[in-house]
Amino acid sequence: MAADRPAPAPVPEERLGFELPPVHEDPARERAYRKERLALALRLLGRLGYEDGVDGHVSARDPEFEDCYWVNPFGRPFGALTAEDLLLVDGDGRVRQGGRRVNGLAFAVHAAVHRARPETVAVVRTYGPYGRALAALGELLAPISPQACAFYEDHALLDGYAGTGDADRIARALGPYKALVLRHHGLLTVGDSVDAAAWWFVAAERAAQVQLIARAAGKPAVIDHRGAAAARERFGTDLAAWVNYQPLSRQVASTS
Repeated sequence: MAADRPAPAPVPEERLGFELPPVHEDPARERAYRKERLALALRLLGRLGYEDGVDGHVSARDPEFEDCYWVNPFGRPFGALTAEDLLLVDGDGRVRQGGRRVNGLAFAVHAAVHRARPETVAVVRTYGPYGRALAALGELLAPISPQACAFYEDHALLDGYAGTGDADRIARALGPYKALVLRHHGLLTVGDSVDAAAWWFVAAERAAQVQLIARAAGKPAVIDHRGAAAARERFGTDLAAWVNYQPLSRQVASTS
């Protein structure tokens, strides 16, 4: 299980070619940083087409206020959101800061996942076509590429319709993993930063796309356990996700 694996050794910054994720000792600075990254992630996901009407949410834990989370407001398109538009919502769904409404039923899933995973900073639950197609089939991501291997034995399937009021069930199904395939819904991902959680959603959606195309063309050959596990250890950390996300985030930031 993901929770039983030892933490990977830190990667020196000089090997990455850019700085590691920033660490802020001041909660106010960390809050401002998370809100900026959250708004940027929402704009990126919107640009990629990963929203559906008023559905789709990304949340980030507040670094200071217990059981409070920043999330996009109800009915606002992802592509236009800024940090000032975000809402601070407590675990009971009450808006503590911000002048708009929150989608209470959808946010309940985020709150349940955050409570079950205190180490998790961000949760992404939104909609892309390939993740939803995979969910309709009730399949996990197969280890058919190094990128898909990032999820090898580190994601789960909730095999059964999860409707209104199933927030705790969804959180239990996610368990210690980075991603969840929700039958008949789509994908949910988490990370120790907004950037990591957003990258895992993009990566899972892309892996689902490759899997469905490969299945349509024939029978995909899977990578064996040893190879898939080795690829996961290399590509499946939240630091690797953060690194992979930076080119995408910079592209969106430069055109916002």
